Amino acid sequence: MAKQDSDCITLDLFDSLPKVGRPRSNPLSREQQLRVNKRNQLKRDRSSGLRRIELKLHSDLIQSLEEQALLRGISRGQLIEQILSEHING
Repeated sequence: MAKQDSDCITLDLFDSLPKVGRPRSNPLSREQQLRVNKRNQLKRDRSSGLRRIELKLHSDLIQSLEEQALLRGISRGQLIEQILSEHING
């Protein structure tokens, strides 16, 4: 019996075909990889003297911050850090 490419029912004939997509290069699931990467990022931040804070603001204030950051060519977090530094130091 000859192998026909249109015959997808007989799986044993197609066993030698490579699987589609990238080969699995990490034994952890994607969710576990993300957790490990986040933990490592937090460790790097702590070792460089950075601390994480969480802040809730109204959406109109966020929009203003984003516009100002875009005008200055920096990220919103950098803008908030500059504003806090200016307020506290001078």
